[in-house]
Amino acid sequence: MLDLVSLRRDFHRHPEVGFTEFRTASKVVEILTSLGYEVIYGQEAIDGDSRRGVPSEAVLEVAYERALRDGANPAIVEKMRGGYTAVIGVKKGKAPGPTVAFRFDMDALPVLESTEQDHFPQANGFRSHYEGNMHACAHDGHTTIGLGLAEALAAGDFSGTLKLIFQPAEEGVRGAYAIVEKGHLDDVDYIFCNHLGVNVPLGEVHGGSYGFLATTKMMAHFYGVSSHAGASPEQGKNALLGAATALLNIHAIPRFSTGDTRINVGVLEGGTAANIIPAYAKMVVETRSITEEVNEEVENRVRNIIAHSAAMHELDYKIEVIGGAIPINYDVEMAELALEEAKHVEGFHSFKHGEYNSMGSEDASFMIKRVQDRGGKGTYMAIGTDIPASHHHPKFDIQEEILPRSVALLNRIARRLLT
Repeated sequence: MLDLVSLRRDFHRHPEVGFTEFRTASKVVEILTSLGYEVIYGQEAIDGDSRRGVPSEAVLEVAYERALRDGANPAIVEKMRGGYTAVIGVKKGKAPGPTVAFRFDMDALPVLESTEQDHFPQANGFRSHYEGNMHACAHDGHTTIGLGLAEALAAGDFSGTLKLIFQPAEEGVRGAYAIVEKGHLDDVDYIFCNHLGVNVPLGEVHGGSYGFLATTKMMAHFYGVSSHAGASPEQGKNALLGAATALLNIHAIPRFSTGDTRINVGVLEGGTAANIIPAYAKMVVETRSITEEVNEEVENRVRNIIAHSAAMHELDYKIEVIGGAIPINYDVEMAELALEEAKHVEGFHSFKHGEYNSMGSEDASFMIKRVQDRGGKGTYMAIGTDIPASHHHPKFDIQEEILPRSVALLNRIARRLLT
């Protein structure tokens, strides 16, 4: 039987950011295989052309070699080389029935984990071994819960098909869309996604979640001409100046009466020295809105500003989409079903129907929407755990007692539908 606490701590020690989850995904493949699942991974699990924000080949190779040093199965990770780190486990039941999917994200964050002794992972010897990377958003717990669910249903003593989706690169909303584009949600009748924590206390379950924003993450590249800033400044074309012009005007985009919006330029980089006109600059910007339509309009305005800022300074430019998500409209019936089953799990005592208001973004939205578009149903649940610090904080942690409790809940949901 899987030791969920030990498994979660192992994942916590080895946090891997989006599309570099080689060791994590390798362990998932090994466990699913040992439980008798059909396992789909590598390029069979994810559409390479639809991935967003994939790290450079150099970064991927460093992570690949590190995974091998830290115990990843060489034969498995070879199929994942290049950042194809999605894993899907499929178990067919003993009779025909619906297809039920559960999604679990695996990636960590580029956060330096706390070394203070009041931080539980530090005090108990499972702080991150990868300096600068950390499981600061409970995805180590999500992956563990997914494997616990796989074990609970390994006998296949149900009717229908179980599909467990282990997704890379949720952070930055980059990985789900490529799994959808590969067609793995096209036969799904019901899908359940969930998140631990999210300001929901231990013992409380939210059957659905609302307030997830549509978002587009873009990287803009500005290309100018280098020149001596003192001797011949007029011969240069300042890429950083063009990017700065764009930044100021992007943040001047007005608010909308038709829907809440958010906008942020989070990265602006360029230049090499004080006496050199910068020939290149890079900007990373995100738009968000409560509706797809308003987000699309804000995105178009950002694109226009970038184009005109580049033209103003006689620069060339390129824009690439590196992430995206849409709002989640969960099915009330599925939220109610989840709450009904939660009432039978010891430790849950508070049951709420879609009261978690996120105002973040989540690319599981693409999976839920694809299922709904094909006549199926889905929801995004919040499962409470008290946390000592906010998500993405160096002292973030979860209460490990929520792991078996969550497995029990998802097992009940699966068996309720696979009958």
